[in-house]
Amino acid sequence: MCSHQPTCHAAGTAAPHVVAAHPEQGWTLLCNGVIVFDDTGELLPDGSVIAPHRVPMEHLAMAA
Repeated sequence: MCSHQPTCHAAGTAAPHVVAAHPEQGWTLLCNGVIVFDDTGELLPDGSVIAPHRVPMEHLAMAA
């Protein structure tokens, strides 16, 4: 799928490019076949899932 040299074939490699972005649906397709969701979850080309990795509530800043 990726035409970069060297290829971005593995998840976690440096700087895969966006192939298709659908912010209205909450997902982006990268050139290495990974689908990244707005909730920080990922769906890898082999069908495996990386669960959303959200910051715990107590670490978020609060507005005064």
